[in-house]
Amino acid sequence: MKAARIFVLAFLVWLQTDEVPGQGFASCVDPFIGTAHGGNTFPGAVRPWGMVSVSPHTAPGSPSGYLYGQPAFYGFGHVHLSGTGCSDLGSIILTATRDTLSVVPERYRTSYSHESARAGYYSLTLDSLNCAAEVTSTARCGLTRFTMLRGGEITLLIDAGRSLSIVGGGSVRLLSASEAEGYNIGGGFCGEANRHPVFFAVRLSESASDRGIWKGDTISRESKWDVRDGPVGVWFRLKAKSGDHITVHVGISYVSTANAWLNLEREIGLRSFESICREAAAEWESSLGRIAVQGGSSEDSVKFYTALYHTLIHPSDISDANGDYPLMGHKGVGNALGRGRYSVFSLWDTYRTVHPLLTLVYPERQSAIIKSMLDIYRESGWLPKWELAANETYMMVGDPASVVIADSYIKGIRDFDAALAYEAMNKPSIATTDSAAPPIRAGYHDFLRYRYIPFDQDTTKEWWVWGPVSTTLEYCFDDWAVSQMAKALGRGEEAALFERRSQYYRNLYDSSTQLIRPKLSNGNWLQPFNQFATEGSGSWSGSGGPGYVEGNAWHHTWFVPHDIAGLASLFGGDAACAKKLAECFTNGQFTVNNEPDIAYPYLFTQLRDEEHRTAPLVENIMKTQFGTGPGGLPGNDDAGTISAWYVFSALGFYPACPASDIYQAGIPLFDRAVIKLDTTYYPADQCSIERTGTRQNNPFIEQILLNEKTKLSFQISHHDLVCGGKVLFQLGRRRP
Repeated sequence: MKAARIFVLAFLVWLQTDEVPGQGFASCVDPFIGTAHGGNTFPGAVRPWGMVSVSPHTAPGSPSGYLYGQPAFYGFGHVHLSGTGCSDLGSIILTATRDTLSVVPERYRTSYSHESARAGYYSLTLDSLNCAAEVTSTARCGLTRFTMLRGGEITLLIDAGRSLSIVGGGSVRLLSASEAEGYNIGGGFCGEANRHPVFFAVRLSESASDRGIWKGDTISRESKWDVRDGPVGVWFRLKAKSGDHITVHVGISYVSTANAWLNLEREIGLRSFESICREAAAEWESSLGRIAVQGGSSEDSVKFYTALYHTLIHPSDISDANGDYPLMGHKGVGNALGRGRYSVFSLWDTYRTVHPLLTLVYPERQSAIIKSMLDIYRESGWLPKWELAANETYMMVGDPASVVIADSYIKGIRDFDAALAYEAMNKPSIATTDSAAPPIRAGYHDFLRYRYIPFDQDTTKEWWVWGPVSTTLEYCFDDWAVSQMAKALGRGEEAALFERRSQYYRNLYDSSTQLIRPKLSNGNWLQPFNQFATEGSGSWSGSGGPGYVEGNAWHHTWFVPHDIAGLASLFGGDAACAKKLAECFTNGQFTVNNEPDIAYPYLFTQLRDEEHRTAPLVENIMKTQFGTGPGGLPGNDDAGTISAWYVFSALGFYPACPASDIYQAGIPLFDRAVIKLDTTYYPADQCSIERTGTRQNNPFIEQILLNEKTKLSFQISHHDLVCGGKVLFQLGRRRP
């Protein structure tokens, strides 16, 4: 037995080193980064933007199902969320037992060791079961290979009743001694009422000697069962010798079991585990290789490419191999063959960083994502806010889809129905009465009536907003984005209207405290006012101070990305604004993983004579808040949002104001970075960012040159980059 264990572990090591190019981009990815200390990422196998992610569950109640260092393994889920603050998905759970057949997770869990992960692959040893397990994936299918370290019987369990958030039940059907199918009912994101089916098809490489189902805690040899809000699953008992492999192929669909089988046949067929693993590595190599960096440390490369890896997980394609996908609200089936249908729109987070990065580096993917957003509008009547598995959860605030669409259109992605997009963006402004309050902009009628959303809003209405101050600021920015889209479409009068509305943030600025704060409907300030409060906006921990979303006055006062000059004038000028903003960083109020905050280090570049403050701040954040261990993210990654912040910051520029053509300059992490551009959308096939001088000895930017001659003033235009621009940062010891 000991010899068999050594042989198998040696084989796994060979597989890991043989399948991945030694010096490639994918070899710099460490999927364990962010799996501890609240990052909520997962280490399992996934393809870029893939539907399926086969990942271990060690903490079933956590958002991704996994926390690094937890002692027990509960099984592999097949669909997951990356970096979110709430649980959902995690369903179609595959695990194994040995001597006793138990379907209760706390009884079949097992200790584990020898974890390993890379892009598209994960493995571990299940100690008490004396077997090793490794997983890989295609876009819509998962493969798990169990390798026996001791001969005997092993029982495989496919749990179809539970997800990470609820035990919603489902359906199972045994088809043969090696095949089964069914679905799970998942949902319950952040306590919401959303529900969705996840269909599956399972094929084992070996036939079982015994098989059956379970319903509740009852084990049966029946062939099928449906359960609502309760446990249900199938089991297969197999005999194997030491060193034998048992491979489990799982096809997933959000449409039907027939499509799950279709996905399985088209994406796996008769191919081996090794060939799928090689294909996954090659796909990650290609996707990550859109950006090539030089001149940093190996640690810098690991942080950078792992961040880029996390950025490319969501939104996820939920269409099947034949193009089928569930219509919004699961009210039928649509088809998006050739472009895919995307899901997991954590837009309040991702509009700030993920979508601008996709727009620049992966515009063909961003175009498909926008088309999915317009599909959602056609199907439901509204653009998505926080869509998940073809349901709207209405989580978070504002109207972020409008920003995403405007940002992409202004930067050159125009192969979608712009007239329909503008109609969708403009629709909430039409519903301006209490009775017609739109669900996507639930407080917009108050916003237009008072020119801010009052703290004493009527919460007895069906639609009201979380954090009136924060939502007012989001609506101001959303309206500015709509104005930019209107301007680009030649709708000058409407552009002017929305731009005027974008200035309503001024109505919540209090000159006595120099903060944006809650106001009542009678025009008086909310009293008492605690500018540092982070609780009270909702009944749950971390909801935000009264009037704010997940933060306080310090976290939200500078969230006016479209009008920093106007905001500075309220403070009395650039110097006064910079002095107050700097207090965020000295009094502990700045939080890099709090979405409204994340652009704040770059705001100094928009304040005259204060530009020198940005580079040292960004340098310090990259160095101290991000690492290469499991706790290497500063908090929830929020579907790649914080990782995308790191990618931009490491490149040396940042989209502080999406829906504009401008990036604010930071400080490059690498000597040189080359971005491959898609010539279908952009004039040039690449652009580059370079630097002279080392960051450690030269923490300030002396000057920035475009194409070796044009001097830039801490702003880089998207147009210049996609026209093949070469941006050179000259670093120095002293501030300019």
